[in-house]
Amino acid sequence: MTEGAVPYLPPARVTVLGVCPGDPPFRIVEIDGQVASTARSMTDVVLTAAAAGITIHDLDDPDEVRWVGGGRFHWTG
Repeated sequence: MTEGAVPYLPPARVTVLGVCPGDPPFRIVEIDGQVASTARSMTDVVLTAAAAGITIHDLDDPDEVRWVGGGRFHWTG
């Protein structure tokens, strides 16, 4: 591998977007690039993934879940 080469890393199947205003605030969950649901907690993310046949073993593993606009503990705007 050359120094300038960057290895290909496939994107995580589950992406959780930034916090959206609401009462209560929520985050949009995408599965394979498609909007799957809204989530108000980490549990909602896991349940959405499970409904799509995806088992999440580690919410901190970027190969499993990509957090955009804040990590798994960021649920307020």
